[in-house]
Amino acid sequence: MTTQLFGAPVRRREDPRLLTGGGRYLDDLGAGALAAAFVRSPHAHARILDIDVTGALDVDGLVAVYTYEDLPGRVAEPLPLLIPHPALTHGRTQYALARDEVNHVGEPVVMVVARDRYLAEDACERIRVEYEPLPVVVGIEAARRADDLVHPDVPGNVAAHLVQEVGDVEAALEGAPHTLTLDLSVERSASMPLEGKGVLARWDAEQGELRLFSSTQTSTGVRAAVAAKLDLPLAKVECIAPDVGGGFGVKINHPWPEEVLVPWAARLLDREVKWVEDRREHFISSAHERGQLHRVRVGFDDDGRLLALDVRFWHDNGAYTPYGIIVPIITSTQLLGPYKPAAYRCEFWSLYTNTVLVTPYRGAGRPQGCFAMERTMDAIADRLGVDRAEVRSRNFILPSEMPYDQGLLFQDGRPLKYDSGDFPATLARLKAMVAWDDFGDYRRQAEAEGRRVGMGIGCYVEGTGVGPYEGGHIQVETSGRVNVSTGLTSQGQGHQTVFAQVVAHELGVPLEDVFVTTGDTRRMPYAVGTFASRAAVMSGNALALAARALRAKALRIAAEALEVATEDLEIVEGVVRVKGAPGTSMSLGTVSVMSNPLRYAFDEAAKAATQFAGANDPDRAPVADDDEPGLEGRDFYSPTQATFANGMHAAVVETDPVTAEIRILRYCVVHDCGTMINPMIVEGQVHGGVAQGVGGALYERMVYDESGQLLNASFMDFLMPYASEVPYIETDHLETPSPLNPLGIKGAGEAGCIPVSAVIASAIEDAEGFPITSMPISPVELWELRRRHEAGDLPSLARSTTSAGSAAYPSTLEAP
Repeated sequence: MTTQLFGAPVRRREDPRLLTGGGRYLDDLGAGALAAAFVRSPHAHARILDIDVTGALDVDGLVAVYTYEDLPGRVAEPLPLLIPHPALTHGRTQYALARDEVNHVGEPVVMVVARDRYLAEDACERIRVEYEPLPVVVGIEAARRADDLVHPDVPGNVAAHLVQEVGDVEAALEGAPHTLTLDLSVERSASMPLEGKGVLARWDAEQGELRLFSSTQTSTGVRAAVAAKLDLPLAKVECIAPDVGGGFGVKINHPWPEEVLVPWAARLLDREVKWVEDRREHFISSAHERGQLHRVRVGFDDDGRLLALDVRFWHDNGAYTPYGIIVPIITSTQLLGPYKPAAYRCEFWSLYTNTVLVTPYRGAGRPQGCFAMERTMDAIADRLGVDRAEVRSRNFILPSEMPYDQGLLFQDGRPLKYDSGDFPATLARLKAMVAWDDFGDYRRQAEAEGRRVGMGIGCYVEGTGVGPYEGGHIQVETSGRVNVSTGLTSQGQGHQTVFAQVVAHELGVPLEDVFVTTGDTRRMPYAVGTFASRAAVMSGNALALAARALRAKALRIAAEALEVATEDLEIVEGVVRVKGAPGTSMSLGTVSVMSNPLRYAFDEAAKAATQFAGANDPDRAPVADDDEPGLEGRDFYSPTQATFANGMHAAVVETDPVTAEIRILRYCVVHDCGTMINPMIVEGQVHGGVAQGVGGALYERMVYDESGQLLNASFMDFLMPYASEVPYIETDHLETPSPLNPLGIKGAGEAGCIPVSAVIASAIEDAEGFPITSMPISPVELWELRRRHEAGDLPSLARSTTSAGSAAYPSTLEAP
């Protein structure tokens, strides 16, 4: 083996290029391409009566104007429903251009193509669309009432209704010594990557081939979808994801209308066409997430052990459901976290509203579920007067119980079966890190100074590495250069570094000799995509398997050349050598030469592979029947189920007694993603996730008025945390390897954001002494809660580990 690389904190190889302006993002491509722009609906719900484009025809540089009536064949059909589900009885998707009706502000109605974007926007402004406004449904409460319908053929605005149950929950609740009911909510938010969506299409009329560039999280998915929509052979379509400036889930949905319309127009016009989303477009026409209302009924014994957990929730899926009901399914299953209730029932309704559609956003339903579960655990602790950490500990699944089957179906349609984890050890580390048991002394000191502080905690389990598969291809050139390809895309996760570490470690080559390509269907046509914290698990293991196959071939070829047994060989720093006799060796580049018999010599190294270079066995074919030319390895990894990472967070917050401003004083994380390939990158992922979680807890929300207008559709009004609002994040790692894959790894991309709202709510509640049931929370909202508490409208709660307990959380939601 070479220098230990697997598990080493190697600095990211991508960063020098990206930080010095060497990145190539979608808008850096296609100089001279025609530009597309869109007329989008100003109404949340309206019937289209007439479209008058005559005013745009006088714009110099206008090339084309398209409405729904111009769309042919499959382009005119609704966009695909990507993930069907039996419970999704009323799935609806939009048209690439609105046909008769618009269902949210920002829905595309007209496409304009012009010489540049400025001219295209000028033409859009001159197009007149006549609408007949229709009743608007905004928010979960309005959708539940169903006084008006988003889609007239969808009764009650219910897209999907699903129940999963393990045990007899009603009987267990009836027999429980203690019960509580909690009503909880998490508001709508969005991911806001630095780079919005974008598409560039080039049509080769002579070859009948389409090359597509998209700022996407799934180049193979976009390729397949566009080929189907345009009735092109898959082999005639290529899709490449260039550098992508963030995704966080919004770019896993595909195809977006623009990903169909831009290549369609490029083929029709026989010109390059490009569209790049501006920030307002991203606010009003890309995906949102998070909005859910939960009602939790819990039964527990005198020790706080969960006897019954009954959860009903309502999920706002926006106007359409192209990504199915993955988000609420994840909420309903991952809500359980590290706990083992004796009986569990979860029922959800996924509802249409006249707002932007919902697809996964980092965490993908888990933050809502974690918030519900962790608020419930705090409520149990308060009712019994028991330490909050102790209540959690009493309900943990133990290491001796792994693998642990929760009896539910996960988002991949497979059992929710935890593969490994040591939750008691994680909690012990977290308590030591944050000085949990000593917080009472700190609180008393703060109160003596006139300060108000609280500590919160949150635990989670995250299903990662869902299938169905990913692949890896590795080729060693005669120079010794190692080319690595995998089909999933990169949006800043450090794939160029992590995948190179895996391959360098498995092959025994220097890291600097390994070059990684992702998201290019020309190099790896079979792939699924980057989402659900799956890249390292899926492509990492696929590349490890491919590297092992390549290594075996290299050792076989070298063994024949050196006349030794393969087991006597090792590969160190890219050199195949005899163990104990390193002078007897050859480079991997030389092995590559020998793996490919040649007729022609193109350089000095190639001479060794030609027909007159040495002795030949006349009875042996140059390439054996069971072999292939070249020193390459190719393999796929397809797991039987997801692997489950986990972690626990704790925070100390201070709430200003006068202004109600909330400040995070400490934030601690203990995380377990199995065996770590690169601890530095894992830590970066955790830090980035916590930063987004802080935004979701204290700042970020999408605010719609009753007419469906998004009131904060700009960075002037949509609040995000600056570096000054993100605390210093203290991290520790537990490594419980997964038994499900060769590398023993689990995903890490989403873990940081999952419990943050629950943790911050727990800490604020501890500081203030009254329930926190909705997130995000602003100083204005906290001030109003204080006023209600002082007026007696909110109950008082115990603080930290004091023994007093309160009886009630407010309960306001009614089932439909």
